[in-house]
Amino acid sequence: MAAPLSHPKPLRSGDRVRLVAASSALETGERLQLGMEVLRSWGLEVEERPELVGRRWGFLAGADHQRAADLNPGDTSSQAGAALLACVRGGWGAARLLEQDLPNHNAWLLGFSDVTSLLWERLARGRGGAIHGPLLTTLAAEPAWSRDRLRALLFGEPLPDLEGEGWQSGVATGPLLAANLTVATHLLGTRHLPDLRGAILVLEDVAEAPYRLERMLTHWRLCGALQQLAGIGFGNFRDCVDHDRSDQPSHHYFTAEQVLRERTADLGIPVVAQLPVGHWPGNGALPLGSLARLDGRTGRLSLVDS
Repeated sequence: MAAPLSHPKPLRSGDRVRLVAASSALETGERLQLGMEVLRSWGLEVEERPELVGRRWGFLAGADHQRAADLNPGDTSSQAGAALLACVRGGWGAARLLEQDLPNHNAWLLGFSDVTSLLWERLARGRGGAIHGPLLTTLAAEPAWSRDRLRALLFGEPLPDLEGEGWQSGVATGPLLAANLTVATHLLGTRHLPDLRGAILVLEDVAEAPYRLERMLTHWRLCGALQQLAGIGFGNFRDCVDHDRSDQPSHHYFTAEQVLRERTADLGIPVVAQLPVGHWPGNGALPLGSLARLDGRTGRLSLVDS
């Protein structure tokens, strides 16, 4: 089992936040501003970057070099570097940045969905500080418990357990990973894949038909990736339905739940579903690389003091 990773220092009031547009283009700034106000209410100094709204290269939020530059927390003689890199939205494009030498820094990195590529690249390099959690354009819409959880994580306070539904019993402890299933699948076989051996992996996705979920999970099985895990959790799989078969009898297709259950039932590890993680409020923040415990009987995911 890989050892848990160390994280950057907890944030303090007055710490700087840098905005990162690493994926799809940001069309408007209303939801971004609302997310920034949440961070400011915690005493953080959030930079203004109006140029990010409308910055575009095709469907991406700027050329690769522009988006990669967002990941530099900066450090000038008159201003300390940012302590938190907060991704503004998902979509697609972050994986392209892995072709470059991204900067090493001690700032926290926050995001999910397409940002999975950046979070996992950091873990693969043996660095902590990756948080799978709300984007700035989704933060304000999160319920109070989810916003409080993210604030507590960033400021070094204890986190409550996340509660789901146990599918396969057993208890497992290991380093915590979380990811968008589609994005993580495209990292298999690359040097940007973190160590899966003995890990607790939480997966989520959105708008993927059940046959596509089945295809991806079968890929994970065929390359031996699922078999390395100590436990697996499933978050939200929003709108993962087969619209093309909606008028057919139910025995002509599988639901997303049927696929997730069948592809993990024989692994011999605890499986917990319905965790509040993913593309639906609330999206409970998770510190990747921390030691976690998954209880398939109670359906609880908890952090363990290392």
